[in-house]
Amino acid sequence: MVSPPDLTDSAPAASAGAPTASSGRIPGRGPDDDLPRIVPRRRVGRLLSAAVALLVFAMVVNSVVRNRAFQWEVVGQYFTSAAVLDGLLLTLWLTGVVMVLGFLLGILLAVMRLSDNPVPATLSWGFVWIFRSTPLLVQLLFWFNIGALYPTLGLGVPFGPQFVTVKTVNLLGPALTAVIGLTLHEAAYAAEVVRGGILSVDAGQTEAAQALGIGRARTLRRIVVPQAMRSIVPTAGNMLIGTLKGTSIVSVLAVHDLLYSAQLVYNQTYQVIPLLMVATLWYIAVTTVLSVGQFHVERHYARGAARALPPTPVQRLRARLAAYRRSLRSLRSL
Repeated sequence: MVSPPDLTDSAPAASAGAPTASSGRIPGRGPDDDLPRIVPRRRVGRLLSAAVALLVFAMVVNSVVRNRAFQWEVVGQYFTSAAVLDGLLLTLWLTGVVMVLGFLLGILLAVMRLSDNPVPATLSWGFVWIFRSTPLLVQLLFWFNIGALYPTLGLGVPFGPQFVTVKTVNLLGPALTAVIGLTLHEAAYAAEVVRGGILSVDAGQTEAAQALGIGRARTLRRIVVPQAMRSIVPTAGNMLIGTLKGTSIVSVLAVHDLLYSAQLVYNQTYQVIPLLMVATLWYIAVTTVLSVGQFHVERHYARGAARALPPTPVQRLRARLAAYRRSLRSLRSL
């Protein structure tokens, strides 16, 4: 039996890989070259707004850098001076001590507020109400003049004789007064932050822990608080930065913090603007470092709640650069 010639003759051509009309391929091109190219949309409005924003930013930077009234040479002279660095160290120490003590007291107040016992709950509410209702400057001035109300402090039998007494003026100096005032003020806000974070955890977590026979203290420490940290950390980071800047108010008590040290210098040299710029630049630098630390702490506690961790700023920059290169290659190939 003889096969039809059209079938036998077309088989070698098809097997040889020659281009056909049905395949749609062109010799010399890859298998993906015949697909339509996806050209990114040109966002003209976004480009124009970005150009205007960069222009305004460049104008502001130029006006600041070239303005001789800032006296940048004086700023560089006093930026690392001994007086300014000593004030910076005291500011950092004061911020750290106040945040640690404030949050420890705030955690205790938050647990008391969530207690079923009405006595500690009422005491916690009263503490928060008083210290949130009073301006911080008034609190500092009140503690600075506490000796007018209580000249002596003693230790002894309640409502009875006292064994040890000390004069309040000798006990509470300006630095200790600043620590007490800032800590109590910080604790009132920290209590609400911690309480809000605890309430943000689903009640089913506590019920599951109770079903497993886990005690309330361990449930709070090992289950509730780690989950509440996702809500606590952003606000706590904001409070930390606010406390760093808020320590400048202790200059009214003659505490040698960063701002007070700058004031002492410009009271002698009459170079007010350069010394204020020195303090401003140090506040910006420390705040930037704290913001970076806050980002990584938030990223750490987001591990159990997100399928993928949020990218770091370096990873975002690399992704944008890669997308920019791909868009350039696609435009060149057109």
